[in-house]
Amino acid sequence: MDKIAVVTGATGGMGREIIADLARTHHVYALGRRAEALEGLDNITPVAIDLVADIEDLPLPELERVDVLVHAAARAEHFSVDSARPADWRAQMDLNVHAPAEVTRLLLPALRAAGGTVVFINSGAGRHSYADNVIYAATKHALYALADGLRLAEPDIRVSTVAPGPTDTPMLQGLQDYNPEHVIAPVEVARAIRAVVDAGPTTQLTEVQVRPRLELAQRAALGRD
Repeated sequence: MDKIAVVTGATGGMGREIIADLARTHHVYALGRRAEALEGLDNITPVAIDLVADIEDLPLPELERVDVLVHAAARAEHFSVDSARPADWRAQMDLNVHAPAEVTRLLLPALRAAGGTVVFINSGAGRHSYADNVIYAATKHALYALADGLRLAEPDIRVSTVAPGPTDTPMLQGLQDYNPEHVIAPVEVARAIRAVVDAGPTTQLTEVQVRPRLELAQRAALGRD
């Protein structure tokens, strides 16, 4: 029987690489608002879902076991404390924090049955705040707390945070100008998740930081733009 993986944000820049990698060894339930874009892919079942609009009654597949759950859905827009309003905070908190908490809660029986692994995609912003990106940073700080709390409460489930730095995705394209060769390729994030999933039975990789070979600030200081 195939192992089972569930991935949110499956049609995003990282999501497609994550499901492609996991589908080599798992049957992947790929959750996304544009699930039709995944039709016909081998070993993948697309699941059309809006994690925010449907959060009170999420139409998740009924699964007896889940070996891997990856939370890749996220959003980010530039806001400072001064410019942000309550609706702006809610929009990012709902997708970046509330949705992974609720999806995890609903899938806990299946994760427990499999002794599964939960992977939260975090960010460098989860450890450092920014004046013009304060909401996103706050949500990623909260996501660390969610991951750590889940690990303490569920000792039979492995819980990992994979935190990439700037990655070549549509979300980053909406935040800044950059050279794709200077940031992380999404496939490298998928490889980091694979390392977490394939960790031996006596261990868990609780946090994996994925950084560019040369940090953007360092690159600028060295005049390598």
